[in-house]
Amino acid sequence: MALGNENCRMEEVLVKSPVGEIQISGCELGIHDLKLLAFDVPDGAEDASTSFKVCEGPQEMIAPLKQCTDWLRAYFCEPSLTEKYTIPAFHHPLFQKDSFQKSVLLALLKNVTMGKTITYKELAELSGNAKAARAVGGAMRNNPVPLIIPCHRVICSDGKIGNYSGGKGNNVKLWLLAHEKHILE
Repeated sequence: MALGNENCRMEEVLVKSPVGEIQISGCELGIHDLKLLAFDVPDGAEDASTSFKVCEGPQEMIAPLKQCTDWLRAYFCEPSLTEKYTIPAFHHPLFQKDSFQKSVLLALLKNVTMGKTITYKELAELSGNAKAARAVGGAMRNNPVPLIIPCHRVICSDGKIGNYSGGKGNNVKLWLLAHEKHILE
């Protein structure tokens, strides 16, 4: 499963989070993808278990997987500390070449902080093409590292939340937004 480089020696970790199981794949050069496998959201941020545990994976994780699991643990259990953790390098093919999609994802990562939201249109403007709101939606759908690049923070101009994970994870998106707002109060 070499996504970006035929020479990548891939490793995977499976974690259990308050929003369900997450599979993280990566190599020594960075994270290839982060997949939400099973959605299991609590009723509200206040009711959330802040549990986070590694279920499967190598005893000694490569640095990008360790950084990713540490960051995710902080996000779910001690969100105020996420800024103190290193975001792992990304090694998915999308990040290996310049594209509008890459610029959208990196603009989102850099500019939209915990507890904030941005519209598809605003993110298109921030990425250099004010008329590309639909393309921003495509970039969100193809985000290989959700949660770390917070596509759940992108909403519609009319205030509706929009889709998450192909529409299957809308409850997850609501939970994540509530989780972030709750911790900022």
